Amino acid sequence: MKIAVSGKGGVGKTLIAGVLAEYLAGKGFTVLAIDADATPNLALTLGIPHDEAAKIVPISENTPLIESKTQTSMPGVYNLSFSVEDIVEKFSVKTPYNVNLLVMGTVKSAGAGCMCPANTVIRALLHHLLVKRKEAVITDMEAGVEHMGRGTAEHVETMLIVTDSSLKALETAKKLYGLAKQIGIKEAFMVGNKVTNKSESELIEQFAKQNEVPLLGLIPHDEKILEADRHGESPLEHANQSIGITAVRKLGEKLLKRK
Repeated sequence: MKIAVSGKGGVGKTLIAGVLAEYLAGKGFTVLAIDADATPNLALTLGIPHDEAAKIVPISENTPLIESKTQTSMPGVYNLSFSVEDIVEKFSVKTPYNVNLLVMGTVKSAGAGCMCPANTVIRALLHHLLVKRKEAVITDMEAGVEHMGRGTAEHVETMLIVTDSSLKALETAKKLYGLAKQIGIKEAFMVGNKVTNKSESELIEQFAKQNEVPLLGLIPHDEKILEADRHGESPLEHANQSIGITAVRKLGEKLLKRK
């Protein structure tokens, strides 16, 4: 199972990626969670304390690693044929929820055709994780639509496109759905998040229907999640009292039934 979670910044995709990873681990899957956001926060969601999370160096910023994979004896010439199997074993972090976490990071200012060393390693690593490894992989993608042009999601089986009820978030979700279909992702669904009332539910449902974007489910606004965020805690610590986490787990159940 290879799932990417995307959407406009601030819609709550990291929470959904983290809870889905925790849910699948609880169902007996071996799970690798990938944080591919420019501002990685998946570690906190998965229960790694803030001070420890701050010490994690994203793969894209790990200069010694990038150089060891791509450097040659000729200035300006990079090695484009290298192994990435060892990166997960050496640089992934075990979280308290039995999920392995790999903080990937992104390549700032990299265009679709960029062949800079860091981007080359990231592309090769993502291809390896999504195509060759057998465990469940949950990827928290960077906000917006830029990653779709970089080919980092082309081997994903399912994309969850998170939105709230704002027009900007909904339009981003619509664009992401179209791009997901263009690159051949098997399944793509919209997920409505932070829903506070019936009118917001109806707004999201109507937008999805009008634009022919399948809606997987709605996640209610949850003060328990906000409270955990204010205290720098994992929202999973309050899972038994959280209507939001319960709703995300139900999304996971729906996805398993589709397999």
